[in-house]
Order: sequence, then structure tokens, then C-alpha cells
Amino acid sequence: MFFLETAILLFLGSFLLTYLTIPKIIGVVEHKRLMDDPNKRSSHTTRTPTLGGVAFFYTLIFALFFIRGRDAFDEAMYIIPGLTILFIVGLKDDLVVISPGAKLLSQVFAIAFILTNPSFTIHSLNGFLNINEIPYYLYLIIGGFMMITIINSYNLIDGIDGLASVVGIVILVIYTTIFYLTEEYFFALLAIALNASLMSFLGFNLSSDKKIFMGDTGSLIVGFIISVLTLKFLALRPVVYTDLPFLLENAPLIAISILIVPLFDTARVFAIRIANKKGPFSPDRNHTHHVLIDYWGLTHKQASFIIGCFNLLFVTLFIVLGSTAKNLGMVIMLVSVVIFLGYIFFKYNYNFTTLKQKILLKRRVNRFKSKVEKTSPKNRKKEKKKDEDAPVGDT
Repeated sequence: MFFLETAILLFLGSFLLTYLTIPKIIGVVEHKRLMDDPNKRSSHTTRTPTLGGVAFFYTLIFALFFIRGRDAFDEAMYIIPGLTILFIVGLKDDLVVISPGAKLLSQVFAIAFILTNPSFTIHSLNGFLNINEIPYYLYLIIGGFMMITIINSYNLIDGIDGLASVVGIVILVIYTTIFYLTEEYFFALLAIALNASLMSFLGFNLSSDKKIFMGDTGSLIVGFIISVLTLKFLALRPVVYTDLPFLLENAPLIAISILIVPLFDTARVFAIRIANKKGPFSPDRNHTHHVLIDYWGLTHKQASFIIGCFNLLFVTLFIVLGSTAKNLGMVIMLVSVVIFLGYIFFKYNYNFTTLKQKILLKRRVNRFKSKVEKTSPKNRKKEKKKDEDAPVGDT
């Protein structure tokens, strides 16, 4: 009962704090002209305020202050430095742009604080593919790679209105449930606080007159918290937790299913870019959400809703299977689904050069139409009438 009261107060406080301060952020961004300018890869056509992620940062700092003491290993004091590092880096990237190498280095420093906390240590894979105890150095490699992958994968899906928020909400609802069932209340409350902030932000992100983007400031922070929750989930021990609706030995596959949208999209675009003989981080419009918008004609809201529903259904399916199925069978099914989705979306592949040619062709067609309209007889008569009606200057 005490947890429920705390959760409600934390949710309302985080929601209101974000809701009341984002308009102030929009005002400052517009006054200082720090808005995001659209380019040929953008999904928006007008200058839009960014830095919505600033609200996530101070909301989480306040939340961590109020839920401190519930963390058995003082996890809050290890999360705050990582959050601060990524907040500063994301803010700088939104304002002046930094290199991918500098961004990656900052992520390494941020996750180093998490990996050194004993609460997150993965001692065993609990029999997943017959793997049990793992050495500490292997945990550092697996945990570090996993967190960096999640942070960057989430950052990459922030390409259309609502998508990053909707996917984040789905992921955080699932982690809230998992940590509540396992009585890891600190992490459940952390997920609730960020979820409330995302729900509040979503209304502005989808608004037509008060629109704001979370920017790299927001996507790096949200991706970081999701990676922390994922690492903690994989560190759970079956001896302690028995109330989960799935076998804990299937936890790695459940984690992949929870993060299927950002992980699948990142793997897909990297494969396409490499196939096109381009760098994996080179810009294009080959993301899954771009396919839904450019090829299938969906709006941003429709694409975000469909992807969010797919994420939720996919997780539900694997949780049901994970209650009885063996690891190998679930691995085969996961690989089969990924191959099937990859085949469907891989054919919707166009490189940046092709896209640029289409844009130039469209501009030429519009210019040609404009010239034709100006030289039409009807238009010439209007111009002649304007000249006749114009006042004659003094001589």
C-alpha cells in the first residue's frame, strides 16, 4: 500500500513538473532562436523548438532525491553522474553538434558508474543456452556493449513525432511491472517517474502549436535509463524472484523482445548502409518509421501508434512463450521473426543519393509549373490589367 501511494504521488509530481516547465523551455528556445531547422532528411518542414529533454533531466534528479533510501546499494548516487554527463553532451550536441566519437566516449564514462555498482553485476545467465556463472570481466564487456547499444538504438528511433515517446512508454510500463513483481521498488519508481515525464512530453511533441522535440538531450537520457533498467533486469537471480510470469532463464530473450523496436531498426539501417557501401552512421531515410511514412503514406501519429502496438504485442507473445518454452525454441522463433521483418522492410530501401535526386526533380517540376502558370493567357491578362490600373508617377 505504501508503494502505491508513493507511486501515485511520484507519477503526478513528475507529470506536472514536466507539463508546467516545457512551455517555459519553448519560450526560452524561441527567444534565443535555438530551434531545429529542417533539412532534406527531416520529417518536419518548419523550425521547431528542441531541448525538451531538459525537462527529463531535472524531473529525474528530483525523483531520485525523493526515492533515495529505497536503493539497497545506493544506486541513485551512481545514476546521477551518468545522467549528468549525458545531459551535458546531449545539450551541446543539440546546440552546436559534436562528433560521434566524442558522444561515444561520453557514453563510456556514463555507463562506467553503473557497471561498478554491485547491484548491476550479472553473476549468471541462469541457464540460458546452458550458460550459468560468468566471470566479472565478461560481465563488464557484455554489460558495457549492451548499454551503449541501447542508448544509441533509442537515439536513432527519435526521427518522427511521438515515436520515441510511445516506444519509451511501452518499455517503461513493462519494466515497472517486472520490478514491482520482483519487489525492486526503487527501479519501479524510477521507471514510473520517467514514464510520467514522457507522457507529459508526448502531448507537446504531437501538438501543432506548442510542438517541441526531445532532442539528443532527451533521447540520450531516456536511452540511458532504459539501459540501466535492462542491466538490472538481467542481474536478477532466480533464487530470490519467483513471481515473474516467465522463466528467469529466458530473461535475455525477454529483454530483446522489450527492446525489439530500437534494436531491429538499428540493425536494419546499419545493414542497408553497409550494403550500399556507406558508413553505418551515415544519414539517410531508411529507418522503419520513414518506410511507413514515405512508402505507406502514414502520418507520424499513425506510424508511432502502429510501432508502439507492435512492440507491446511482441513482448506479450514472448512473455507467454517464456513461461514454458525452452531457450533454443525461443531463439529460433526470435531469429525467424527478425528475418521475416527484415525481408519485408529490406525491399523498402533507398539511399541518400536517390532521395536527393527525387527532391531535386520535384523542385524542378514545381518551378516548371510556376513558369507555365505565369505565361498562360489568363495570367498575362491579369498582369496587363495591373499595369493599366497602376498610378502614373509625376513627370
